[in-house]
Amino acid sequence: MARKRLDLTFPPRQSLKPIIYHLVKDYDLVPNILRAQIHPAQEGRMVLEVTGSKENYEAGISFLEEQGLAVNEAASDIVLDEARCVNCGLCTAVCKSDALTLDPETQTLQFDKDKCVYCEACVIACPRRAITLTF
Repeated sequence: MARKRLDLTFPPRQSLKPIIYHLVKDYDLVPNILRAQIHPAQEGRMVLEVTGSKENYEAGISFLEEQGLAVNEAASDIVLDEARCVNCGLCTAVCKSDALTLDPETQTLQFDKDKCVYCEACVIACPRRAITLTF
């Protein structure tokens, strides 16, 4: 079973088409939309978690690319600047997915990209601007 988080960029001409519907119906994939900003006739962005068989996943990705979407893995979108981070833990208080935690022994910030849903709450909470999201 393949499970990946994708960063999709929709060209303006595809913004009103039922692209995600086809992943479900034609490719038997289970999409989980984590974040989306799509407007008619404008470029759109979506962070999507997709689950399904490896063959269906690969076919679904090919379909997205054929439709003109830019498909990238989403895990590279969050950046933690460890030189700027002072391990204050403010970001952990707003992280509802528990992607950010403080190690109880070392009191250092730990980031688990697999749990991150790209809500940007940590970016806003960080007083040192040590967390950035390129979306």
